[in-house]
Amino acid sequence: MTAGDVAMVVSLAGSLFFSISPDAARSKVLLYLLVSFAPFALVAPFIGPFIDRASGGRRLIMQLTALGRALIFFTMIFHLDDLLLFPLSFGALVLQKTYSVSRSALIPTVVNNKTELVEANSKLGLISGAVGAIAAFPAGGLAAISPKLSLMFGIAIFCFAVVVAGQLPKESVPAAAKPAERMELRNASLRSAALAMSSIRAVLGFLFFELLFWLREAHYANLWIGVVIAASSAGLMVGNGLASPLRSRLREEMMLTTAVVLIAVAGFAAALFGGVGAAVILAAVVNMSSGIGRMAFDSIVQRDAPDADQGRAFAKFETRFQLSWAIAGVIPVLFTLPGRVAFLIVGLTGGAAVAMYVRAARARSAGRSKAVVPSRRVARGGRPTNPARRSRPGSARPAGGREEH
Repeated sequence: MTAGDVAMVVSLAGSLFFSISPDAARSKVLLYLLVSFAPFALVAPFIGPFIDRASGGRRLIMQLTALGRALIFFTMIFHLDDLLLFPLSFGALVLQKTYSVSRSALIPTVVNNKTELVEANSKLGLISGAVGAIAAFPAGGLAAISPKLSLMFGIAIFCFAVVVAGQLPKESVPAAAKPAERMELRNASLRSAALAMSSIRAVLGFLFFELLFWLREAHYANLWIGVVIAASSAGLMVGNGLASPLRSRLREEMMLTTAVVLIAVAGFAAALFGGVGAAVILAAVVNMSSGIGRMAFDSIVQRDAPDADQGRAFAKFETRFQLSWAIAGVIPVLFTLPGRVAFLIVGLTGGAAVAMYVRAARARSAGRSKAVVPSRRVARGGRPTNPARRSRPGSARPAGGREEH
C-alpha cells in the first residue's frame, strides 16, 4: 500500500510546487490543505464505525481499499489532463485513510499481548519508510517517461496488496461497545495523549510549509528543499526505529512526553543558531519526535480503547490530527515568517505541549490517588468505618441486630 501511495505521488506531483512561483503557489497549497483534510471528515463519522462492524472484518476492508485504489488508478490513466482527476484523487485519499485506520485497528489482533503494540507499530513504520524509499526509484523512473506508466506500476502493486492482505487472520465482529466502554474513548489518558499528538502534528504542518516557502523566498537553491525532505524522511524512520527500544524502558505516556520535549529543545536551539543548517536539523528532529510520538499514541489507543470501537477511535483522532496539521499549515502559506521567528514558534509550541501534558498527567495521578484511598466515615462511638464494608442485600447483620452504615 505504501509503494502504491508513492506511485500516485510521483505521478501527480509534477506541477504542485516547483513549476510555479511562490506567490502563485500559495492559492494552490491552500486548496491542497483543504483537500487533504476533506477525506478525514468523511472517514470519521461513516467509515470508522463501518470498519468496526463490517461482517468480513478489517481484513476485508484492507482488501477492498487496495482493490478500490487499483480501479481509481486505472481510471486516472485516462483523465490526467481533465477535471475528473480531482474527484479521483479525492477518492484515492479517502481509501488511503480508510486503509490507515483499518491497519491501526487490526494490529491488536496480530500481537501476543499489549506490551508488543509499540514494537509492532514501530516495525510497520520502518517497513513503510523503507518500502516507500525503494519504490520511489522505479515509480520515479516510470513517471519520468510517462505518468501513466507509474500509475500502471501502482495498479500492479495494489493488486498484489489484495492478495497479501488475504493472508491476514480472520476475525469475528466484536460485540458493540457498551455505553460504559464508549466512555473509555473520552478518558483522561486518551484526551491528554491526543492533545500532545495534535500539537506534534500542528508543528509538522507549520514547519513543512514554512520551510517550503522560506527557503524559496530566501533564494536558497532547490537542492536545500530536497535536503530538508530527505532529513525529514530520515528523521521519521529513526523515530520509528527508536520507538521499540524506548518502550522497553518507558511507558507509552513517557514516550509522548519525550517526543514533545525534543521538539521544544530543537525549536529553541534552531532559533538560537539560525540558518539553513539549523532548519535541516530541526526538520529531522521534529519528524523523529513525530515518529516516536505516533508509535506511542497508536499503542495507547490500541491498549485503552474498546476492541469494538478501534476503527471509530482511530478515525476520530486522525481527523483531529489532520485538522491540526492543516490549520497550522495555513499560517506560513498566508505569510511566511523569518526563519528564527518560525523556529522559536516551534520551540514555544513544543514547550506548551510539554506543560499541558505534564499537568494532565499529574491531574490523572492525583485522581487515582484519591480513588485508591477510600472515604471513611465515623460511626457512633467514634469508631471509623469503611463504606466498602456496608452490608449487602442478603448478608448477615452484625451483632446487636442492627445494620452497620
